[in-house]
Amino acid sequence: MTRTFNWRIVFRTMGVLTMLEAQFMLIPTIVAWFYHEADFGAWIASCGVTWLSSWWMLAAGRNAEKRVGEREGYIIVAAVWIVYSLFGMLPFWLSGALPDITDAWYETMAGFTTTGSTVFTDVAAQTHSILLWRSLMQWIGGMGIIVLSVAILPMFGLGGMQLYSAEVTGVSYDKLSPRIADTAKHMWITYIGLTVGEGILLWLLGMGRFDAVCHAMSTISTGGFATHNDSVIAYSPAIQWTILVFMLLSGINFTQLIYLFRGHPQRMLKDEETQWYVGACLFAGIVLAVGLYIHTHMLSSFRIGLFTSVATITSTGFVAADYMIWPPVLWVFVLFLMLPGGASGSTAGGMKWVRLAIFAKAAHAEIKRRIHPNAVIPVRFNGHTLREQTTSNVVAFMFFYMLIIVLTTLWFCGCGIGFDESLGIAVSMIGNVGVSIGQWGSSGCYEALPAAAKWAATFVMLIGRLEIFTILLLFSKALWKK
Repeated sequence: MTRTFNWRIVFRTMGVLTMLEAQFMLIPTIVAWFYHEADFGAWIASCGVTWLSSWWMLAAGRNAEKRVGEREGYIIVAAVWIVYSLFGMLPFWLSGALPDITDAWYETMAGFTTTGSTVFTDVAAQTHSILLWRSLMQWIGGMGIIVLSVAILPMFGLGGMQLYSAEVTGVSYDKLSPRIADTAKHMWITYIGLTVGEGILLWLLGMGRFDAVCHAMSTISTGGFATHNDSVIAYSPAIQWTILVFMLLSGINFTQLIYLFRGHPQRMLKDEETQWYVGACLFAGIVLAVGLYIHTHMLSSFRIGLFTSVATITSTGFVAADYMIWPPVLWVFVLFLMLPGGASGSTAGGMKWVRLAIFAKAAHAEIKRRIHPNAVIPVRFNGHTLREQTTSNVVAFMFFYMLIIVLTTLWFCGCGIGFDESLGIAVSMIGNVGVSIGQWGSSGCYEALPAAAKWAATFVMLIGRLEIFTILLLFSKALWKK
């Protein structure tokens, strides 16, 4: 027996979320007015269209049954990124900053998914309002539109558990309190606190106030949109070290960060995923630093190597040096660093270290079983024995992750892009990294990408942001049966 799909609650929820986007749009609108920028009219029109559309959705969802099941939850989570991008692209298109629909859609999806790749050939020439909206999109998408929404949906009589379960990344998620809305609020308080803290530090270290705000939002969201064409290359070492530290923090599970800030650092220090993640960042940074020093003999090699390591692993994509002029072995190493990502429950993209750790432990246990076929050898993580279903989930995820990379690489090759660059873009898009190799290397500019490749890239960005299974489940018959 098939349960009736609750379309009204989907429209009502999307109406609330779209109204929230209209509120966020007011911020760059005010900035455009403050700086007397020519795109002020485009911002007024964008806000108006978004606001009216939200009321239409609320009307369509009037008298909705307050029931958000699994099917409705997955539909909302997938749809919100598309709807937000549809309205979010309006300022780019209406202002003429990106008159091509494909480019406007690409830039917006790259923002909300925190991929951070851009089609702007001259970022510095854009208005303050456009630059702020790029960073604000990433900041909204970083912690997750749904994690934000579950903190406010109860005010509209809507539940958030199904949305939170579908949105929060990783193998599992932790609740800091019995009420899921309280957990979301704790995460957002930490998120805002980190953003404000970094912004103040960057300003005190000499970065302009506007740039400090934009870079703080792009860092904490691990998005990587910058306000200058050369990313953060021109900034002082002190500013780069500050960004590096906050990128590293943003790649840690936010639950662990909350315990840290509450005065319980031992919980984070004992967490295996955090150990794997931080250890990998340090190891990769040392490898890049040594290789770079051998190649250049620069004393700044350690800073640049560590910065590149953290920026790539966390999928932030900020650049402190053009790694494409390094020896091929080093930029190929950077390409591999795009795969793992940060910790689950962080703003980073990629596979997530909890999955890589479980995958490695499962492989090690399988080797032991071959040697001792009669022994019972469980897979343990953080002191707990994992269920076989968890291990199977990890293996399935890794399979689909690599399969999507293969298929996307073939698609890009079919669009006339070379194999190595196609592979680099595929890895970058699904990992929400932004920068790649070759022509689309450390500059992260994809303006010259063919239109067919751009549309495919935005779809892969979305799959990577929603961790694959959310999209696959929408095409599963089992989900649509009771």
